[in-house]
Amino acid sequence: MFVITGNPGVGKHTLAKRLAGKFEILDLNRVAIDNKVYKKTRDALDVDVVKLGKIVKKMIRSDTLAVGHLAPYVVPPKQVRFVIVLRKSPYQLIPVYKKRRYAKKKMFENLGSEILGVTAYDAITRFGKKKTFQIDTTNLSVQKTADRIKLVFKKKFKGDRVDWLALVAQKNDLARFFPSK
Repeated sequence: MFVITGNPGVGKHTLAKRLAGKFEILDLNRVAIDNKVYKKTRDALDVDVVKLGKIVKKMIRSDTLAVGHLAPYVVPPKQVRFVIVLRKSPYQLIPVYKKRRYAKKKMFENLGSEILGVTAYDAITRFGKKKTFQIDTTNLSVQKTADRIKLVFKKKFKGDRVDWLALVAQKNDLARFFPSK
């Protein structure tokens, strides 16, 4: 089994569509919605990851590609061969979130998570450094991203080093992305 994860807006589902012929796609968001393991809040869906994890465990096969930002919290690590964490510059995520009409709170939560590498950290913690690879999608087409992933699978590419916090700090933009209340 394989995993593609990352924060909202980095290209997970677009990439999964590109890889659909080679894998059985398991869209974790769709599974949560179809199985009604969430509570609707004002700004989002609050998913019960324990219940979702139990459902996902029953659905996994060797050719499964699990896709979603919840993967580090619901996919059983023993069955995973590779985890791809897609990353994107927070500067390029702002227009994505605005287009999606995210509330300011939700936008800044997701931007902060991307800058701090929360999903990458959680994936490494859950699945291990040897299985987890980051791909910076900032200036890559879907095809180029897919090509990099294929290189990871062939063990010819170890992934990208991503440090948005250093970039944001260098641009003196910490207050922009982490506004005080």
